[in-house]
Amino acid sequence: MGQKTSPIGFRTGVTLGWQSTWYAPKTLYGEFLVEDQKIRDYVDAKHNRSMPKGAVAKTEIVRTRNEVQVTLHSARPGIVIGPRGGEVDKLREELENLTARKVSVNVIEIKEPDLNAVLVGQAIAEQLGKRASFRRTMKQYCESAMNAGAKGVKIICSGRLAGSEMARQETQKMGSIPLHTLDANVDYAISVARTTYGAIGIKVWIYKGKFGEELTPSVQRRRRPPRRGEDGPSGPRGGRGSREAKAADSSASAPTGSPAAAPNTAAAGEGQGS
Repeated sequence: MGQKTSPIGFRTGVTLGWQSTWYAPKTLYGEFLVEDQKIRDYVDAKHNRSMPKGAVAKTEIVRTRNEVQVTLHSARPGIVIGPRGGEVDKLREELENLTARKVSVNVIEIKEPDLNAVLVGQAIAEQLGKRASFRRTMKQYCESAMNAGAKGVKIICSGRLAGSEMARQETQKMGSIPLHTLDANVDYAISVARTTYGAIGIKVWIYKGKFGEELTPSVQRRRRPPRRGEDGPSGPRGGRGSREAKAADSSASAPTGSPAAAPNTAAAGEGQGS
């Protein structure tokens, strides 16, 4: 029976880069690896699990000989940076105390949060924690991603949905999700919603097209219904305005010497003579 692999790990090193970039001897490899995980856990606890939430989707770490460079990808950079850079300076000091190394922190804004699987998963988990309808929530975020330019979206929620006695799995899918194409830009994330009935697992796939393609958002404009007397999609509707419009069109299209205009002229002449 075939199993689905992680789209991130499947493409890492082929079409996706690494989230940690550094070289270390065998004696320091384990220490650096644990340090990276501590940095990511600390950033996640500070900006994604406590208020105000900074919506940090990815933490990239680059180690040089002299310092550790931490890059945060956030949908709310203003909260992460803080007024006059106070919050980011505080975070840098806390990470230096955590790692006992010199740390520099950079923040990059995520311009399309609806196309980021991590942020979508966190938003769904937050809504399910507030006892929102899981079907409506899944459909809402699928439509938001498709409107932002995604080629396909799939969301799976597993657990005691809506407080049911037996756990089950629900899936919402729009568009296509290629799982074996290495050239396909598929974003994937896992999130957990903590509810009073237990934990609900959330998986999100977002297909953004081929690598290098530009996304074109699909703008759906809502048209107002035609008013009384206006021409609708199936032709003119009833009302005084439509009748006047029809009369104006018929008189304008009739020739000057047509028989339709002759009776009116004759009737006017008879009235003047009498």
